[in-house]
Amino acid sequence: MESLQDDLTHLINASSDVIHENANKDPKRFTTMRDLTAGTVARNIGLNMLPEHVRRAHRNGEIHFHDLDYHPYHPMTNCCLIDVAHMLKNGFIIGNAHVKPPQSIQTAAAQISQIIANVSSSQYGGCSIDRIDEVLSRYAHLNALKHTRDAEQFVLPQLQEDYVMRMTEKDIYDAMQSLEYEINTLYTSNGQTPFVTFGFGLGTDIYAKMIQRAILNIRIEGLGKEKVTAIFPKLVFSIKDGVNLKSADPNYDIKQLALQCSSKRMYPDILNYKALTQLIGDFKVPMGCRSFLNLYEEEGKTVNSGRCNLGVTTLNLPRIALEAKHTEQFMSLLKERLEIVKDACLYRIQRLKDATPENAPILYQHGAFGKSLCPEDDIMQLFTQRRATISIGYIGLYEVGAVLFHPNWEADEVALSFIENVLITMKQYAAQLTKQYNIQFSIYGTPSESLTHRFCTLDYEKFGEIEHVTDKGYYTNSFHYDTRKKVTPFEKLTFEQRFAKHSLGGFIHYCEYPDLKHNLKALETVWDYSYDKVGYLGTNLPIDKCFECGFEGEFNATAHGFMCPHCHNTNPETTDVIKRTCGYLGQPLKRPMIKGRHKEIQSRVKHMDAL
Repeated sequence: MESLQDDLTHLINASSDVIHENANKDPKRFTTMRDLTAGTVARNIGLNMLPEHVRRAHRNGEIHFHDLDYHPYHPMTNCCLIDVAHMLKNGFIIGNAHVKPPQSIQTAAAQISQIIANVSSSQYGGCSIDRIDEVLSRYAHLNALKHTRDAEQFVLPQLQEDYVMRMTEKDIYDAMQSLEYEINTLYTSNGQTPFVTFGFGLGTDIYAKMIQRAILNIRIEGLGKEKVTAIFPKLVFSIKDGVNLKSADPNYDIKQLALQCSSKRMYPDILNYKALTQLIGDFKVPMGCRSFLNLYEEEGKTVNSGRCNLGVTTLNLPRIALEAKHTEQFMSLLKERLEIVKDACLYRIQRLKDATPENAPILYQHGAFGKSLCPEDDIMQLFTQRRATISIGYIGLYEVGAVLFHPNWEADEVALSFIENVLITMKQYAAQLTKQYNIQFSIYGTPSESLTHRFCTLDYEKFGEIEHVTDKGYYTNSFHYDTRKKVTPFEKLTFEQRFAKHSLGGFIHYCEYPDLKHNLKALETVWDYSYDKVGYLGTNLPIDKCFECGFEGEFNATAHGFMCPHCHNTNPETTDVIKRTCGYLGQPLKRPMIKGRHKEIQSRVKHMDAL
C-alpha cells in the first residue's frame, strides 16, 4: 500500500499515469502541477476519511470513488446547470464587485465568462448553460433597441430596418466570438480551462436564431492564426420537429449549419427533443458531459437550471463477472457491491452537510444554484426533495457479457436480456434509495477516461490475461457497443437504445464516421434516424490537422502519441489533434497515451456502409 510520500514521488518524477490522468490538464504548467500536488495530498487524506469498507473496495478496484482530489477533503459539489438567466436578470456578486444586470449582449457575454470561471473554481465537475440562445436573446433585443434609436436620428427611413438588423447581428457575432475566446483563455483554480457546455437550438425569435448562427459560424472559423478547433465550450444542438428537424421547419437552415460545423469541428453533439423528453420527462442540456437531471418541480413549475450533482461512485462490473463466473452468482454479488456504493454515496451526502454558503458564495449566495442563501442557512435544502442527483456509476457492460456468455453476445437475446436486467436491477435499487433518503440517486454511464485502464489493470493483476476482457488494456465505457466491431451507426444506436433508458442519470451515444465534409446528407441521415430513438448523440469525425504538410483527416494512434499519416509528423507544436475524451474533446498528442488507449482508438467503429 503506497504512502503519501510515494504518491508525491510519482508526481515529482512525472509518472505518466499520474500527470496524464486528465486529458485536458497540461502537466507542464505551474498551475496544473500545483493543483496535482494539492490533489495528491487531498486524495490521500480524503481516502483515509472514507468508511473503512468503502476505502478498501476503492483500493481493491471493486468500486471507484471519483474525484478524491477534491472530495471528501472539501465538501464540494460535482457538476451543475448554472442559473445564468436568474443571475443576469437580477445581478450578482463576484469577489468585491456587485454586478448589475447587463444592458447589451456584449456585456451579458462578458458576465457569463466570469460566472463560468467562478463556478468552475467552486466545484469539481463540468458546468452547463441551458438554452443560451434564448437566455441571451433578450439582451440582443436591447442592442436592437439602441440601434433603432440611432437609426431614427442618423439613417434614412428606407434604410433603418436593414441598418438595425446588420448592426445587431454584428453585435451578436462579436459578443459570441469574445465569449468563445474568453472561455478558451480562462484558467480555473485547478489549472485548466473550465469544462463548460452550451445548449442551444430551440429559440425561434430573430435574435435567438442570430445567436445560434453566430455560435456555429464562430466554431467553424476556428481559433487563432492557425484556425484550430476550440475544445470548449462543448456545443450541444437541440433538434425538435416543427423547429429545425425537417426541411419545412423554420430553423432547418440552422440545422444544416450545425451539420457543417460538426463535420469540421466534431461539435455540436445533438439532443433529440422527442426521445429525451420521453426518457427523462422534460428537456434540458446535460450537466457537464453527460449527467442528466431528473424531472423536478417547485411551486408547480419545472426547474432545471440552478441544480447540481453531488458526485459519482462507479462499480467495476467486469470484476463482479470475473468473480461470479455465472449469472446467479453475478446478481448476488452485484447487490452486495451496490450496498458498498450506497454507503459511499451516503458518505458524500453526509460530508456535504459540513459546507456553508460562505464556502462557495457564487453557488449558494449569489445565484448560480438558483437561490440566495444567507450565511447561516443549511445548504442541504438545495439537494433534498430530489433537487440534486447523486450517481451510481458503472463501467464494462460489454465485458460482463463476454465473461458470462461469449464475446459476440450483442446478437444473443438471452445475453441481451440478462445484461439489460443488470441495469434494471441497479435502477430499481436507485429508486429505492431515492425514496428512502429523499435525494435522487441516479444510474450513470461513467465517462471513464483513465478508469478504463485502472480497473482493467487491477483485474489483469488479479485474474490474469482473459481474452476479450483483460487482454485489451481497457474496459468499454458505459453500455457502449464493443469498439472493435464493425457495425453501422444504425445498428449501434438500435443496440444501445435498449440500455440507455435504464441509465438516465448519465448517458450519451457515439457514432464514428470517416470524413463527411463532402457528404453532410449521410450525417443528417444518422441524426434523423436517432431523433425518436436516443436522447443524446455525439458525432465523432476525423478532424486532425498537420501544419507541416497540410493533411486533414485522422492521425494514426501509436503507443507514444498521434502521428500524421502523410508526413509522419508527431510534433505537438505543428499539429492539431482533437479526439473525444469520454464526453469532451481533448488534445491527446500533447501527452503520451495511457497504456492500451491507442488500441482502443485504432479499433473505433467508423463504417458508413449503409449510407
